[in-house]
Amino acid sequence: MSLLLTPTFPDYELLDSGDFEKLERFGRYVTRRPEPQAIWHKSLSEEEWQRRADASFLRTSASKSDERGEWKLKPQMPDRWQVKFDYKQMHLTMRLALTSFKHVGIFPEQAANWTFIYDNIKRQQEAGIAPKVLNLFAYTGGATLAARAAGADVTHVDSVKQVVTWSRENMESSNLDGIRWIVEDALKFVHREVRRGNRYDGIILDPPAYGRGANGEKWVLEENIGEMLECCAELLDREHGFLVLNLYSMGLSALLSRTALRQAFATTGSEEMGELYFSDSFGKELPLGTFCRFTRMK
Repeated sequence: MSLLLTPTFPDYELLDSGDFEKLERFGRYVTRRPEPQAIWHKSLSEEEWQRRADASFLRTSASKSDERGEWKLKPQMPDRWQVKFDYKQMHLTMRLALTSFKHVGIFPEQAANWTFIYDNIKRQQEAGIAPKVLNLFAYTGGATLAARAAGADVTHVDSVKQVVTWSRENMESSNLDGIRWIVEDALKFVHREVRRGNRYDGIILDPPAYGRGANGEKWVLEENIGEMLECCAELLDREHGFLVLNLYSMGLSALLSRTALRQAFATTGSEEMGELYFSDSFGKELPLGTFCRFTRMK
């Protein structure tokens, strides 16, 4: 099944997009950031963008592929603030901040996967399973918090110590506890888990195009994703597990993800694939990544 998914997220709004930028509201504050997929024109005037934006990201390089830069802030703009996300009995509070790589600590389109994770864990519990979930390349932990809020035993793996610390803050702000934190290269970790014979009832994969492990290990998505999926196939429960794979790299499709998953896992179960997106206030639909996910349930 191919889907276009956009979550309901009251603390987030895509106000406008175009000319390789996006204007977004996170809670009380509005940011202006580069967006390489916004190939159309803006609907609002440049003057209106300047008026609305509390923080504007300025690249230090003229290259559209270089995400490094600095933020220009209006006086009322704090360097940290919070947003909330609620779904059923899940109530998450996440801290945002302005980074030198244009990110703010949350990918709001991923809320469409957080609800999927939450619902699948609840279904496993109803079937008498005590779910164990592994979140790889876990960043600041939105998916980790969703899994823990549903009651799963969660292992959170990221190679960057600072973002794991950020994730712990989000856990505490969300009145959660008991998450297992691992600062390590994700591929090295899953190889070790396979050797140990460990199993998980859910696996979440959110790999970057390029990255470095905690000890300088090199990650290149196209070169390493096959090996990663083979390890995850060994780790995922064969009868009732679920898996979520996100891809942000431009040019990598959901169909590509599904083909790779089918080869690695042999039997996947109920499949969904497609794109995550938000519509701006003028109806322009901005794609923000592809996903492929499946559920094995008897």
